[in-house]
Amino acid sequence: MIDLDIVKKSIRNIPDFPKPGIHFKDVSTSYQDGEIMNFISSAIHEHYKDLGITKVIGIESRGFILGGILADKLSAGFIPIRKPGKLPSEIYSQSYELEYGFDTLEIHRDALDSDDIVLIHDDLLATGGTIGAAIDLVRKFGVSKIYVNFFVQLDFLKGIEKIDPTVQTWSLIHF
Repeated sequence: MIDLDIVKKSIRNIPDFPKPGIHFKDVSTSYQDGEIMNFISSAIHEHYKDLGITKVIGIESRGFILGGILADKLSAGFIPIRKPGKLPSEIYSQSYELEYGFDTLEIHRDALDSDDIVLIHDDLLATGGTIGAAIDLVRKFGVSKIYVNFFVQLDFLKGIEKIDPTVQTWSLIHF
């Protein structure tokens, strides 16, 4: 029987990656086991199933994995937020600061409309820069409601404090 403790133990810790002092949480090991993957997607779906979500947004690239599954389970459309230069049509872009520089995210200008109820999904919340940029992108559409979900949240990095408190946020696993 799968439970949250088993899921948590399935996440591999890789010391000193991508640089010394970082303890990288590798969620790909959770996705390798079909029962664990089903538990994760079902638990997240259960949390959001009655909220009327019309679009799920996955953040490149690991947010695409569960994001696509959640869109299917919620009978919602799936929208990718990508790194620069990957989307072929007109885009909105948003730059943001990382611990080691800057990055940019992009979304198609015709991806959402004001009637959409959006779930933004990413695999992991660390310092909050990426999700902040994603929320800013989605707000450009004037959508009806935004929810944010993470498979894993690293509480000690306090990334949750950078997310607008009016955006309802939920994470399945906390470290």
